[in-house]
Amino acid sequence: MERTEHGPDGLPRPVATRLRRPGWRDPRLLVGLVLVAASVALGAWAVGAAGRTVPVYAAVGSLVPGEVLDADSVEVREVRLGAAGPAYLSADEPLPDGLVVQRTVAAGELVPRSALSAVDELAVRPVAVAVPGVLPEGLVAGSAVDLWFVPEDATAVPAGAGSSEGAAPTPPRGPYELAAGLTVAEVAKPEGAFAVGGTTTVHVLVPVDRLTEVLAATAAEGDVQVVVVPGLAAS
Repeated sequence: MERTEHGPDGLPRPVATRLRRPGWRDPRLLVGLVLVAASVALGAWAVGAAGRTVPVYAAVGSLVPGEVLDADSVEVREVRLGAAGPAYLSADEPLPDGLVVQRTVAAGELVPRSALSAVDELAVRPVAVAVPGVLPEGLVAGSAVDLWFVPEDATAVPAGAGSSEGAAPTPPRGPYELAAGLTVAEVAKPEGAFAVGGTTTVHVLVPVDRLTEVLAATAAEGDVQVVVVPGLAAS
């Protein structure tokens, strides 16, 4: 701003006002300092949060549907998760009791909360299937498999499919698929004197809505074949 003085001739003359250096009590200076301090603190917090690790549970070995989660099946790992932290089972608290795995969790994988449920919410049941001789390649716990039924006589009429008098005969039924994309829970190989050429029992997790048909096939005259799905991890 400029102030006005009058000269000897009585005419007004503008005089420049000297700018004063702002003091510590100047509100503008105080607001600026607060903003700078806040930005520095926010940046430090963001850097610290990005590098902070949290303890979460990871699978020691492959976890398959129906398996009860316990201290022997998991280990604690310190990882950086950021905003994704709540999606995984935290090791800050004791391992919850009564949880079972709903889908396959690979060895070393962090345990997601979405893969766990209470026992009464499990929608699959283990069914034992005998596999004589050499196991198919890749058949291990956690594998994805299809179940097929091969009748003892491929030309035989399926059970319960008779033909009335005078009606056309029922066509023969060959091998057919029982269920697809199932998970292998366990492979129990024979031991001792029966290890060579013995029969291996494969425990396959079957959805409840397919249980009747699969159990009927295991009791029928014929074989239930376990077919590995190559390159597909069970889920």
